[in-house]
Amino acid sequence: MTEPQPTRRPDPVAAANDEARTLAQTLLSGTGHGALSWIDPADGTPSISRVAFGLDEDGCPLVLVSGLAPHTAALRAHPDCALMVVEDTTRGDPMTHARLMLRARAEFVPQDQCAPLRAAWLARFPKAKVYIDLPDFAFVRLVPQSALLNGGFARAFRLAPSDLLAGLPG
Repeated sequence: MTEPQPTRRPDPVAAANDEARTLAQTLLSGTGHGALSWIDPADGTPSISRVAFGLDEDGCPLVLVSGLAPHTAALRAHPDCALMVVEDTTRGDPMTHARLMLRARAEFVPQDQCAPLRAAWLARFPKAKVYIDLPDFAFVRLVPQSALLNGGFARAFRLAPSDLLAGLPG
């Protein structure tokens, strides 16, 4: 007697469409903060930090990190990370709000390439003027590898890097 085969359910996560791309790009260009996940190099456990982020000229997420923060050493040791960005709202059921989980690879920006990033960062986060020039601070690009977008109930999408970086507002 053969075992009955389980019925395979269709994948509830759809391929990206224009609506998903627009929502993902809106989340990336709007909130300015998110949760950055990283792997602790000391013991291999996952950790999370709240970070401010902006976008570089290509629409790639960019964070400014302190050498004193544990996530900085972690990203240098293990550049694979993830950024969770959530729709900026305080009303209603949080599970119905749009959210984007971006899988990324951290790339530290060489110091000689930071001047335009610094100017754009200060335009978005003027209070960073207090610490942006301290010697332990560095810019890190979070280069997208893939993403999952939950746009609300029954609206889940897989996105490629090209879905995230194309057509971002300037």
